[in-house]
Amino acid sequence: MSQYSSIPESSSTPESGSVPASGPSPASGSAPAADWGAVVGTLRAAGCVFAEDEARLLIEAADTPAALRDMVAQRVAGLPLEHIVGWVEFCGLRVAVDPGVFVPRQRTGLLVRRAAAQAASAPGSVTGPAAAGPAAGPAAADPTAAARPVVVDLACGSGAVGMAVAALVPNAALYAVDIEPAAVRCARRNLTPIGGQVYEGDLYAPLPDRLRGHVDVVVANVPYVPTDAVGLMPREARDHEPRVTLDGGFDGLDVLRRVAQRAGDWLVPGGQVLMEIGEDQADAAVGALTGTGLAAAVENDDDLHAWIVVGRRQR
Repeated sequence: MSQYSSIPESSSTPESGSVPASGPSPASGSAPAADWGAVVGTLRAAGCVFAEDEARLLIEAADTPAALRDMVAQRVAGLPLEHIVGWVEFCGLRVAVDPGVFVPRQRTGLLVRRAAAQAASAPGSVTGPAAAGPAAGPAAADPTAAARPVVVDLACGSGAVGMAVAALVPNAALYAVDIEPAAVRCARRNLTPIGGQVYEGDLYAPLPDRLRGHVDVVVANVPYVPTDAVGLMPREARDHEPRVTLDGGFDGLDVLRRVAQRAGDWLVPGGQVLMEIGEDQADAAVGALTGTGLAAAVENDDDLHAWIVVGRRQR
């Protein structure tokens, strides 16, 4: 873990979600043992911590020996493994991740759990897989016309957070927003099949006006790395993920403040806005939320090394 606690780890560290912790052996029939050993050796020499697991994923993803050579070369050059294979395992789900899109970190599971818990406590919520299906999909008719929890995922990236929340609260009305066109395309691939609606634009700006005052949960994994620390991030992140998804301004909290400033306009009384932060940003983040009239507190998960700030619109 970097000394800068607000810096997301590289996808080649244990924090990554795309490298399952299974035994180091090639997929059956996917590649000769000689190829397996060569791939592992190449990845090890390039500094990949989990060379065996990464080799298995690359071999499984490659259609031909030439494709495998190209994918290994990309990995050695520093491309995130998730961008190469096209997916990440996040909160038990397989989430599509396109090149140029932020790779979800496993620590963000805390944000998902708390957002889902808040959505599940809203009127009309249904939890668990039994509620899943077209009739329960988030894109059903106007959520304000029926008792259904409304969840808004801002700065959604691939849509992983909203997707995971919807898996836990499948009758939630899910709306997601990102300013990056590549992220919007990726999020639509992940969320449209489950009924989510994805908008392109800056934070709340593209959301339907009918949602004002009707949102139960605003969840936002906004950038929170201080500008001066972006250059200290692992190469995979700083070179291959959009800077707008990493750089949070002078103290890392510029976007957090913007989300907090307008949260009260969109939340129902008692609704919550939840955002991931760095450990050293806790006091400043609480101050930013309380300064807008929200009640605020910080929660953490030691196992995930994760911190979030939770703001509540007071009745």
